[in-house]
Amino acid sequence: MTDYQLVPVIASEAIQKTVRDLAERINRDYNGKSLVLVGILKGAFIFLSDLARCLTIPVQIDFVRLASYGQSTETSGEVIITKDVELPVRGRHILVVEDIVDTGVTLAWYLEHLRKYDPASVKVCALIDKKERRQVEISLDYIGISMEEGFLVGYGLDYSENHRNLPAICQVRFNK
Repeated sequence: MTDYQLVPVIASEAIQKTVRDLAERINRDYNGKSLVLVGILKGAFIFLSDLARCLTIPVQIDFVRLASYGQSTETSGEVIITKDVELPVRGRHILVVEDIVDTGVTLAWYLEHLRKYDPASVKVCALIDKKERRQVEISLDYIGISMEEGFLVGYGLDYSENHRNLPAICQVRFNK
């Protein structure tokens, strides 16, 4: 038996509408341009996949893998890059695709790292903007859903590598 309950907070249908709405804005903003989507693994893979299929502009897709959580729900504060972009990004328009922005520490670190490659532009698309524990000021260009609290799983989000496959987003409520 688990020591927590999963409480649905965002239905699959609402997520898909949000993804379509974000794609419309991105299509409009990048009309006539090509774009490199950079998904942050592992969490953003489902969101990026759905988002990419809704885009009508030319896109290339790459992934990075960063670690800061380990097996805990608390960020360690230390960011480790285990897979970097492989596509050339110099002079290109980059859209970093993130599942959730929580403390902002990992994303801020990666954006600074990515800018060393001298892209034409770098913007961020986050499915969920969760400011409850924000530690650094960070600019998000495309925000799907704003939430203030709770540890979330589903639609790519995990708890100790579990629950990424859920079609809805659920809040983890720990038993007392």
